[in-house]
Amino acid sequence: MRIAVVDDERPARSELKHQILQLLPEAQVDEGENGAQALEMAGEERYDIFFLDINLGDINGTVLVNALKNMQPEMKIIFVTAYSEYAVKAFELEVDDYILKPFGQRRLEKMLRKCGFGNPSVQENVKPEARKRIAINTDGKTIYEEVGNIVYIETCNRGCMIHTDKNEYYEGKTIGDFEKRLKDMGFFRSQKSYLINLGKVKELFLWGNNSFAVKMEGYDKEVLPVGREKIKVLRQLLGG
Repeated sequence: MRIAVVDDERPARSELKHQILQLLPEAQVDEGENGAQALEMAGEERYDIFFLDINLGDINGTVLVNALKNMQPEMKIIFVTAYSEYAVKAFELEVDDYILKPFGQRRLEKMLRKCGFGNPSVQENVKPEARKRIAINTDGKTIYEEVGNIVYIETCNRGCMIHTDKNEYYEGKTIGDFEKRLKDMGFFRSQKSYLINLGKVKELFLWGNNSFAVKMEGYDKEVLPVGREKIKVLRQLLGG
């Protein structure tokens, strides 16, 4: 998924980008600061969602809407504004939705769901206590392992190996299944075969031909590759 955030206020851009990545951690988020950049971005890349500040310095956001729609008819356009009265204007121009500054994550989550994108990570009515352990079915028994002890998971044969601080388990489920089970628990699909615990990443480094890899706590001898399309988001999530 590729998302654009165009706002002439850098703090507002950064905050919106941060909240988007909290909800959609694998999204590619590009930034722009004026109308000219908005048109340039839409002309060079295909976007799923385009967040557009109404009050840009050079071209008013309301003027840009038709041009953006003509360039990418399937793209969802979301107005970003500090003034609730622009909600009426949003509907007049038939944009897909609007959000108000300061941004609220619940409102952003609702908007993303309305636009039909993914399953945002903010989960309501789920007690944290219920998400501390995960059931692992292995060797004819069920082991309840604390999620925080899991270092990484990798595909193995027709299932996965779960590597923890002290043990390793095999379960005959796909890595996609584990990705869903561990959603919103600090895990990231760094490559098609690996799901890593962001809190256990020890090192991120260049590896091979312009590619990247990570080393995890307690597994210094293991080099886990990072997909090229994943590196930017991983850096953002790690704060680097």
